[in-house]
Amino acid sequence: MPEVTITIGGKGFQVACQPGEEHFLRAAAAIMDAEAQPLMSQLGRLPEARMLLMAGLMVADKAAGVEDELRQARARIAELEARPEPAPQRVEVAVIPPQVGETLAEIAARAEALAAAIEERRRA
Repeated sequence: MPEVTITIGGKGFQVACQPGEEHFLRAAAAIMDAEAQPLMSQLGRLPEARMLLMAGLMVADKAAGVEDELRQARARIAELEARPEPAPQRVEVAVIPPQVGETLAEIAARAEALAAAIEERRRA
């Protein structure tokens, strides 16, 4: 079983863990240390047990808040999933008759012919 040295509140601790769990232990220690550091700077030297207790309680408080948020989010998801699917809305798309395309092509051809005639008159 590997032993890992962690630091919480400026104090080092040797902790054993399962092989491959060293990273998780270090991450957990970093969370505890993040809570212990402000305690140490605000209150000065604390007995080790009290510092660990206070940091642990602060982490537990944050975890409880996250659990409440998760519970609310899951309830909201369940509520949304339980809603009946809305009926599909009917969407009407205008259909352009084929004659319109042909008419536009004729108009474009006439406009091009007029432009060409005007250009020839300018050159003359």
